[in-house]
Amino acid sequence: RIIGFSDPGSSSVQKGESLKDTILTVAQYSDLIVMRHPIEGSARWASEVSPVPIVNAGDGANQHPTQCLLDLFTIKETQHRLDNLTLTFVGDLKYGRTVHSLIQAMANFNPTINLVSPESLKLPNEYKLMLKKHNIKYHEHNELAGVLKDSDIVYVTRVQRERFSDPIEYEKVKNAYVLDASMLADTKPNLKVLHPLPRVNEISVDVDDTDKAYYFQQALNGVYTRMAIISLILGLKN
Repeated sequence: RIIGFSDPGSSSVQKGESLKDTILTVAQYSDLIVMRHPIEGSARWASEVSPVPIVNAGDGANQHPTQCLLDLFTIKETQHRLDNLTLTFVGDLKYGRTVHSLIQAMANFNPTINLVSPESLKLPNEYKLMLKKHNIKYHEHNELAGVLKDSDIVYVTRVQRERFSDPIEYEKVKNAYVLDASMLADTKPNLKVLHPLPRVNEISVDVDDTDKAYYFQQALNGVYTRMAIISLILGLKN
C-alpha cells in the first residue's frame, strides 16, 4: 500500500511542523519513505533521524540517486558497457541534479565528458574538482554541434524555470540548445539521446522518430529500477 502527499500544503507542514517531526510521524505508518524535498541535503538528514529507510527522490539541485541508477542501467543496455564512453551533457548543468549524480557515478568508468551549457549554467566547481581527482577528461563547450559526432551518449536536460528567481534570466537561456534530427545525421551508429524528462523545447519532436532517441525507454527503465530498489530494501523476493 502507498500513502503520501506531493503538496506540503496538504500536510501538517503548512501548520509549522518540522521536517524531523514529519519524518518521525510518517515513519510510524511506513516501512519505507521515498522523499523529494527542495532543500539540498534534506534526504541525508532525514535518514539520520528516521527509524525506517529513506530513498532520496531528489533533494533540491543536489542529487537524484534513483535516476542515476536507471541512467546507468540504460547506458549499459544501449552501449553494452559502462567503461571508456564519451558522454555529452547538455543544458542546465548547474541545477541539474540528475547530471550531478550521473557524473559522479560515471567517474568510476573512465569516461570522456563534454559539458555543454550557457555560461550561467555551468557545472559547479565541486563536480569538476571531483573529475580532476579521478583523472577524468572533461571539456566545457558553449556550442553543441561540434561535440555530437564523437559522443556515445547525449544526455539532454531542460533549463529549469523553477530554479530562476528572475524570469528575465530564464528567458535568456531557456532555448539555448535545441537538438533536432538533422544534427544527428553524422553521429556514431551507437549514439543514444537520453533525457530525465520532462522535455520542454530542448529536444525537437523530430528526434523521437530516429533510432537515436531512447528517452522514453529510459523512463520505462525507471519503473524497473525503482521496483528493484524498493524490493531490495524491503527484502522482497518475488
